[in-house]
Amino acid sequence: QVQLVESGGGSVQAGGSLRLSCAASGYTWRSDCMGWFRQAPGNEREAVARINSRISAEYYTDSVKDRFTISQDNAKATLYLQMDNLKPEDTGLYYCAADPRSRDGCDFDSWSFWGQGTQVTVSS
Repeated sequence: QVQLVESGGGSVQAGGSLRLSCAASGYTWRSDCMGWFRQAPGNEREAVARINSRISAEYYTDSVKDRFTISQDNAKATLYLQMDNLKPEDTGLYYCAADPRSRDGCDFDSWSFWGQGTQVTVSS
């Protein structure tokens, strides 16, 4: 059974930084696509960043470009999200996700595996 466990969330002031981690276990296949998503109260879950390790491509939603960086350490089976210059609108529950399908943009309508989420709160 695939497990994804997020960590690294917390409370910071605007302009601060956090680094989220997602530890993966139970893999019997190599996932080309992994991603970070977030959900703020009253809002739908949105894709923040995705990575396709097969083609070394990263994709970001416009609001986090040049502030967030997604990366992956395959040896440690861990996905990261470095978040810099955080803003109050970045507040939300952050989830990591993985999918065994392969697609260059990793833009799936639904993802197969999800973590439980880690809370990020940014105060002004």
